[in-house]
Amino acid sequence: MKKIVKALCILMVCVLGAVAFVGCGGEKTAKRELKVYNWGDYIDPEVLKDFEKETGIHVIYDTFATNEDMYVKVKSGGSDYDVAIPSDYMIKRMIRENLLEKIDMDKVPNYQGIGDKFKNLPFDPQNAYSVPYMWGTVGIIYNKKMVTDPVDSWNILWDPKYAKQIFMLDSPRDSIGITLKLLGYSLNTSDEAQLEQAKAKLIEQKPLVLAYVVDEVKDKMIAGEAAMAVVWSGDAMFMKEKNPDLAYVIPKEGTNYWFDSMVILKGAKHKAEAEEFINYMTRPDIAKRNVEYIGYASPIPEVVKSLDPEVQQDVAAYPADSLLKGSEIFDDLSDNLAKYDKVWTEVKVAQ
Repeated sequence: MKKIVKALCILMVCVLGAVAFVGCGGEKTAKRELKVYNWGDYIDPEVLKDFEKETGIHVIYDTFATNEDMYVKVKSGGSDYDVAIPSDYMIKRMIRENLLEKIDMDKVPNYQGIGDKFKNLPFDPQNAYSVPYMWGTVGIIYNKKMVTDPVDSWNILWDPKYAKQIFMLDSPRDSIGITLKLLGYSLNTSDEAQLEQAKAKLIEQKPLVLAYVVDEVKDKMIAGEAAMAVVWSGDAMFMKEKNPDLAYVIPKEGTNYWFDSMVILKGAKHKAEAEEFINYMTRPDIAKRNVEYIGYASPIPEVVKSLDPEVQQDVAAYPADSLLKGSEIFDDLSDNLAKYDKVWTEVKVAQ
C-alpha cells in the first residue's frame, strides 16, 4: 500500500511540474536567450530591458571598440554571439568568408520601413545578410572658442598652431582614410606608394596629436581637453548637445560615408530570437528611442520625420547630398588590409 501511495505521490509531483511549466507560458518558461555583440554606447539600455520584458528573451550583451576587434573574436571561434552590428566593409568581408547567416526577412516585417537609399548597398546588394541600424559620416568636431581658423579641410589637423590639442581616432581605416582623402586618393586604395605617403603624413602629424582615442573622445571634448578631434557623426551629435561650444564639419575633400547593420552570425544558436530582436530594433518607436539616445542617424524615414526639425537639418545627423561630394563607402580590402595594419603599426611606434 505504501509503495502505491509513494508512486502516486511521485506521479502527482511530475504532473504538477508539467502543468506549472506549460501553465506559466509554455515556450516562454523555457529559457530563451540571445547573445548580442555591439559597439560601445550604441543602444539605449532601456530598450534592451523592454525587449526582455516584451519577449521573455534574456539578452547577454557585450561590446567591442572596432570592427577589427569584433572580426578577430568571431573569426577565432572564441565566441557564440547570435547578433552583431558591424560596418559595411566588414559585413562584405564576413559574407565572403561565410561568417554570416541569411536573414529570413519574412520574420523581420519592419524591414519594409527601411528607406530605399539604404537597401541594395554594395556590401550586401541582395539585402540577404544585413538590416541597416544606423548610418553617418566621419568628420572634425572642434571647439569654437579654441579654434579661430576656418574648419573646412582635413589639413587643419596638421596645423602646428594646434599642437597637442588634437585627438585622432585609434582606428586604422578611419585615420588612414581621412589622410588619403587629404592627399587626393581613395580611402579604399591598395596602392603601396599612396599608402606610404599617408604613413609619412601621419608620422609628420604625430607630434601634434594629444592622443589616439575611441569612445573616450566624447567626454574629453565635452570637457574642453582639446581643440579638435576626428569623430563619428553620431558622437558629434552627443557632444554638441552637452557642450554648445562644439561644432561639426565634413571636410571638403570628402570623407567616409558609413553604414552599421545588424547581422546574424554563422551557426547562431538562437536564430529565431535573433530575427525577433532585429525586427524589434527596426520598429519605428524603438528605433527612435535608440536614435535619440545615441545621436546617430536612422535609415527609417518615419523615424527621421518624427525628430526635431533642428536635428533633421543638422549636418552631423542628416547632411545634404552636396556635402557628401567626394565621400566614399569603405570597401572590403581583403588581403590588402594587411597593408593598412602595417602602416598603422608603423605610425603608432614612430618616435
